[in-house]
Amino acid sequence: MAGSHTEREIASQPDCWRRVTSDAGAAGLPQPGERVAVAGCGTSWFMAQAYASLRETTGQGPTDAYAASEFPATRDHDRVLVLSRSGTTTEVLDLLARLRGRTPTTVVTADGTSPVTRAADSVIVLGYADEASVVQTRFATTQLILLRAALGLDTAAAVADAERALTEPLGDEVVAAEQVTFLGSGWTYGLAQEAALKMREAAGAWTEAYPAMEYRHGPISIAAPGRVVWMFGPAPAGLAEQVRATGATFVTSDLDPLADLIRAQRLAVAVALRRGLDPDQPRHLTRSVILPD
Repeated sequence: MAGSHTEREIASQPDCWRRVTSDAGAAGLPQPGERVAVAGCGTSWFMAQAYASLRETTGQGPTDAYAASEFPATRDHDRVLVLSRSGTTTEVLDLLARLRGRTPTTVVTADGTSPVTRAADSVIVLGYADEASVVQTRFATTQLILLRAALGLDTAAAVADAERALTEPLGDEVVAAEQVTFLGSGWTYGLAQEAALKMREAAGAWTEAYPAMEYRHGPISIAAPGRVVWMFGPAPAGLAEQVRATGATFVTSDLDPLADLIRAQRLAVAVALRRGLDPDQPRHLTRSVILPD
């Protein structure tokens, strides 16, 4: 990988992941037993979904994930964790203003000078994971490695798998596919959502994402030759066989699911380049959504 900002940032993820584990004890991160909400926009919302599922399944406390614009005004939490690469997104700043003095807030951001750092009670800055590209890759995954490490989960295998994910062939039939559906279960459903978003942003591609067990409740009807179904983590029994029976290509991996997301990021770039698109210049998008007053 060399040409675009996006390609270089994808390739730098193993180094960022190694570095961020030292921040796992940072002040302001949710503590066991706290009732926590995690909020963000776009990619950050999907990372919030993944973390919320991991935190609950490791028994560390009830954890909800919300798009910042949809945060419920009546719900009580011990802490709200906000994820925001730019620190300038309107909906995030509005949410923090609403919570000021009512609920302790912590923000994870890439820019230590952004407005969000003055709006939250605690701030964790991952400046080395910031990005020049509009399309998020390394900041999103680096903050999720941070949050996994803070839960006490081992991340060493994920880092090793990230190195593999940068070089494993994607397959010509996958890069040339007409359509890709991403599936996940538990915490990997957030990764499936994020993979689909990367394909839309970078390549303008037709992609969908579903919980794996829900896929057979209708969405499998679009599976066909020339299309791909990509599973993050272990597939439910019988699913691979059912997908292959449609003529679609079923993709799975023994990589850590977050490392497998790197392969999906690479796919988004490969599809963009195949279509003559610049992954650094996604259509209709800016690095941060700032709405007029």
